[in-house]
Amino acid sequence: MVSNASTPDQLVGILRDTVVALVRRDGPDLSARQLGVFLTVYLTDAPHTVRGLAAELNVSKPAITRALDRLGELDLARRKVDPMDRRSVLVQRTLKGTAFLRDMRSIMAEAETQKRDIQIGETAGAEPVRKAG
Repeated sequence: MVSNASTPDQLVGILRDTVVALVRRDGPDLSARQLGVFLTVYLTDAPHTVRGLAAELNVSKPAITRALDRLGELDLARRKVDPMDRRSVLVQRTLKGTAFLRDMRSIMAEAETQKRDIQIGETAGAEPVRKAG
């Protein structure tokens, strides 16, 4: 019987396959920091501020600012002055960023399915079937 729980090696493999697919496709190529900021903005409840992201990710505010500069260039996130506190800058999601996250989820799901199929094949004693690409 095959367990649905992934091992750490399988999870790292899924991450690797996802990153490789993102690098190979046409579109933005994000650094680890940029991806961390992007995923934090899109996967945790808003509102997000530069100060809050820096605290949550335990990096400097200038590092967050540089990551947001790149995400802004790619239209994956945008900054807006907080109308309630003009000293604060809010980070907002964009339609293009939402589409990028959707694509990333699809890529990860495909990588996870491939890893599971390989695991099932190896458990059954068959030769692993690996998809080229």
